Amino acid sequence: MKTVQLVKHKNKNWEYVIEKQPLIEPLVLVFGNRFMLEEDGIYEEIKQLFPEGHIVFGSACAEISSNTVNEESVTITAIEFEKSNFLIKTSNVLNADLDSFKTGNELIKQFPQEGLKYVFVVSEGSFINGSQLTKGMSSSTVDNLVITGGLCGDDARFEKTLAAYNENPKEGELVAVGFYGDSLEISFSIHGGWTPFGPERIVTKSEGNILYELDGLPALDLYKNYLGDKAKDLPGSALLYPLNVTSSDEEQSIVRSILNINEEENAVILAGDIKENSKVQLMMTNVDNIANASERAAKQALEYRKNKPELALLVSCIGRKLVLDQRVEEEIEEVIEVIGKDSVISGFYSYGEIAPFHGEVACQLHNQTMTITLISE
Repeated sequence: MKTVQLVKHKNKNWEYVIEKQPLIEPLVLVFGNRFMLEEDGIYEEIKQLFPEGHIVFGSACAEISSNTVNEESVTITAIEFEKSNFLIKTSNVLNADLDSFKTGNELIKQFPQEGLKYVFVVSEGSFINGSQLTKGMSSSTVDNLVITGGLCGDDARFEKTLAAYNENPKEGELVAVGFYGDSLEISFSIHGGWTPFGPERIVTKSEGNILYELDGLPALDLYKNYLGDKAKDLPGSALLYPLNVTSSDEEQSIVRSILNINEEENAVILAGDIKENSKVQLMMTNVDNIANASERAAKQALEYRKNKPELALLVSCIGRKLVLDQRVEEEIEEVIEVIGKDSVISGFYSYGEIAPFHGEVACQLHNQTMTITLISE
């Protein structure tokens, strides 16, 4: 595996993080600030850098590279695989009448199944119902296929997200990279580091990813009461206090971020589905807990590997970034310390993370986690 990595900050030139070298038909992962990805000619500019490249774009709340976290920038990681192959497929949720299950199902079904080891998904993050997307993807495969990835981001603006393959980034797009090869070794893990607090409440009214009532009371009113003065900064301030959701038909509880609010209906809009009769608690965390959770995720992802990872794909949540603030690099440093500096790191801060629970197969939508996928040929 050969790699090149470079970053471009606003109004500056490209800088190489991993030195320039010729690559044959590389996978080119481009994560970056939404405004910079909207600039005319961004695809052509990167195509000039990697004429043979298969270029995958995703807007991010920040980018993760091998030595830091980049903001207000675009980060490129180009990878030439020497023993394995990849295929790239796309779909658009706007073309599917916003049917997220159907979009996910049809996206994975595009791949020839024979020899398919792993799929990395970069999904639009504005319109998609991440729970239905992951259910659709999981239901399209029967052979223990590992699927990880994330929902694109737009910092704390929540205006729109962009993704694309070999064209200028656009709205509604999903890109999936399928990996094939007998020698490929894939491992993954997720951890959060958030702690539930306060009373446990019952979801008495919900529809899809919209939460209307808790214990028969308007959900938004209850949330505002908890936030106090911070309520004026909704929906952004809600990222610091996600919900721990436990439903009777799931073995493990799931964390759900609040992505938006509906004042008229006194409702909160979550990143994924929330079922009626689920139990809900607010959660909180601190910098140390988040950094420790990232360290645990890295150790768990390494646990049963035969070979050293050559590439680490990291997807972390914008809510974690807001808590970490000026110390955002600490959770990346914890990962690097565990997996070693020889592994190339690429990734982004997202509106939702896609991965199975550790020890499971079916991928799920997570919020407020660090998701790590380790790859070697």
